[in-house]
Amino acid sequence: MCGILAVFGCVDNSQAKRSRIIELSRRLKHRGPDWSGLHCHQDCYLAHQRLAIVDPTSGDQPLYNEDKTVIVTVNGEIYNHKQLREQLKSHQFRTGSDCEVIAHLYEEHGEDFVDMLDGMFSFVLLDTRDKSFIAARDAIGITPLYIGWGLDGSVWFASEMKALSDDCEQFMSFLPGHIYSSKQGGLRRWYNPPWYSEAIPSTPYDPIVLRKAFEKAVLKRLMTDVPFGVLLSGGLDSSLVAAVAARHLTDSEVACQWGSQLHTFCIGLEGSPDLRAAREVADYIGTRHHEFNFTVQEGIDALEEVIYHIETYDVTTIRASTPMFLMSRKIKSLGVKMVLSGEGSDEIFGGYLYFHKAPNKEEFHEETCRKIKALHLYDCLRANKATSAWGLEARVPFLDKEFINVAMSIDPEWKMVRPDLGRIEKWVLRNAFDDDQKPYLPKHILYRQKEQFSDGVGYSWIDGLKDHAEKQVTDSMLMNASFIYPENTPTTKEGYHYRTIFEKFFPKNAARLTVPGGPSVACSTAKAVEWDAAWSKNPDPSGRAALGVHASAYEEAADANATDPINDPPQKIQKGIAEKTATVV
Repeated sequence: MCGILAVFGCVDNSQAKRSRIIELSRRLKHRGPDWSGLHCHQDCYLAHQRLAIVDPTSGDQPLYNEDKTVIVTVNGEIYNHKQLREQLKSHQFRTGSDCEVIAHLYEEHGEDFVDMLDGMFSFVLLDTRDKSFIAARDAIGITPLYIGWGLDGSVWFASEMKALSDDCEQFMSFLPGHIYSSKQGGLRRWYNPPWYSEAIPSTPYDPIVLRKAFEKAVLKRLMTDVPFGVLLSGGLDSSLVAAVAARHLTDSEVACQWGSQLHTFCIGLEGSPDLRAAREVADYIGTRHHEFNFTVQEGIDALEEVIYHIETYDVTTIRASTPMFLMSRKIKSLGVKMVLSGEGSDEIFGGYLYFHKAPNKEEFHEETCRKIKALHLYDCLRANKATSAWGLEARVPFLDKEFINVAMSIDPEWKMVRPDLGRIEKWVLRNAFDDDQKPYLPKHILYRQKEQFSDGVGYSWIDGLKDHAEKQVTDSMLMNASFIYPENTPTTKEGYHYRTIFEKFFPKNAARLTVPGGPSVACSTAKAVEWDAAWSKNPDPSGRAALGVHASAYEEAADANATDPINDPPQKIQKGIAEKTATVV
């Protein structure tokens, strides 16, 4: 990941303003510690903090077209840049950077080229010939981007809020899949896939098509000129990423540079579920595995720094970001600069445990669409900013555009949890990789129950956070929370504690409004809370709040669901799944 900052239309274009832009850009140096760049053109500034992944020697930014009339600053990776270069043979390239194609595509196609890019990206482009500019963000919002407006009429763009919040009167999160055009004066959506309308698809499930689409998504993300690895929690999603990468690494270009043994990384409290499962997966697929431990106190001590970097007060995001933040520091210390990660699968396939209660396939599908559209506010934000805090880049194969189109075209009846057919959450994905001839993973890992990252690192992590918040926030403070925080009023002491830390760093109302609110159970949207009346009494984003579904659900509901066959935990139906999945297609 890199850090970008761009400002257009400054009234003051003195040396003092240039110095201020450099100062603000330095707030993003953690994202790109390898080099800094700044281009000034009259009252326009494009700054860049580089994390060198592809072409480390010559790919410094900003980047240009042949005569330097088009300037672009980019955060991201363009996986199909070689194919795009083939279409641009009349153009002269200055570097081997994958991002340089953006300047030349603009020359060829004007503003209508963004959908040609296959990758994760946020970029800002200035055309000095008419002083017009555009900014765009990738389809799902894997890379962060903010837009702001100054009192002097200036327009600002930045990878993180901290680079523009002090100097802008108003700012907001830049919408994923959108482009801003100075010529047209606003945002418009460039990403228009079939699933976006939330119409119910009817394509029959084909496990081989799904498997091949995912393998292709993993392989294209092995584009790197620096050491890399995989974040491996031992859950289904990260295990599949690691298994596919390990299986195909030997035949890939990157193996010539960095060897054919994959490195994997995991973090957890001592004895946590993730550590045990990850170790087993690593042994099975033959990776060089690195295991990190942290304590609850170490996590608590890091909270302020975590919230400063991830720029949110959302409870579940902070819970999961903290161990990821600690792990990223350890990974970077080993000389690794890029990792693959498993975000996005639960949104696409309805993997969160609350999907067990989806009343029908229509509501199931609509909820997956809502979850994908909101990823930039939650898991994408966490995966990007928690790793970028230490100059580490996270790539997410499940959020590949082509793979999403394949997965979201499947008739959602196949994604529904059906205990009577031996189908637990994400069965379509599990079944696609259930290969008896050449197994990707051990059966019990392939069919392991969903654990949210903040739970899987050790259940005492969340319990410890709640205990800590109990000591920081009094009953009267929480009682009067609506007067102190009228927007997105915290309803728990843990939420109140995170909010006070956030406000210390980002006190403006515009910053508060970048964070979503509303009730949630086990990471559900507010709409899905309606699926079970009992959930409204237990609004906690932990997977253990999925009462009667999670095998280690909060104890207060254990007795209530003990005799309900619909709510039996997946472990009870896993016996015999291996036999059933061979015939249930």
